[in-house]
Amino acid sequence: MTSSFNIHDAAGYEQLMGRWSRKLAPPFIDFAGLADGERVLDVGCGTGSLTFVLARNAALGEIDAIDYSPVFVEEATRRNADPRIRIRQADACALPFEDGAFDRALALLVLHFVPEAGKAVAEMRRVVRSGGVVAAAVWDHLGGMPGMRMMVDTVAGLGEAGRQLRSRYCFQPMMQPGEMKRTFAEQGLADVAETELMIRMDYQNFDDYWAPIAAGEGPLGKYVAMLDAAERARTDAAMRDAYEAGRPDGPRSFASVAWACRALVP
Repeated sequence: MTSSFNIHDAAGYEQLMGRWSRKLAPPFIDFAGLADGERVLDVGCGTGSLTFVLARNAALGEIDAIDYSPVFVEEATRRNADPRIRIRQADACALPFEDGAFDRALALLVLHFVPEAGKAVAEMRRVVRSGGVVAAAVWDHLGGMPGMRMMVDTVAGLGEAGRQLRSRYCFQPMMQPGEMKRTFAEQGLADVAETELMIRMDYQNFDDYWAPIAAGEGPLGKYVAMLDAAERARTDAAMRDAYEAGRPDGPRSFASVAWACRALVP
């Protein structure tokens, strides 16, 4: 298994995370850099959040995108109208490309869902030419995602299963300060730079926040889907209370931080 991300429906993923990935893509691209005529690889493209933002750069030569999930590949392919973009199903730990085929390999919000994240970084390094760039970003689940911590902290207060979810969620691969930077260096990449990227996740109301999780999308949705009826009702009520925080239901805004690393292939 090369991805621990739980996905059932592309529309549900868009509400859960795709819309926020699109907001994060521009600052990530600014950090990773681009140059005219380059061939770029998007590793773990999802529904195309990064892929299609890359395509706004008319001077790029080619864009290849891969994802492990057939649901994502089908949706990204359906959305694609750019002849420079090629999308296929593939494993981040066994990329189906020749050595040095790309100028840059980018992975946005992917490596923390790859159990063998170091192997994925090694593959990104392999398929990028000497002097090219490897870059990735992952959410800081422990200290930089208050909107999601609100859920895991709430369910942790409801029982042992919730505490186990919190432990898994907060300590996924590549999330601790310096962890991704060390992994890049261990895989032979040079001039490794690390930074933080921030966006805001703005929700219209509780349903806008909770609906995709309640429908079973993502790792938090997977937890909710396993609850029995009584636990589910208790969790729904506790989450509404946490979201509303004693005020009427309505808009809420959460700052969300991602770690990002960029490095050169020697």
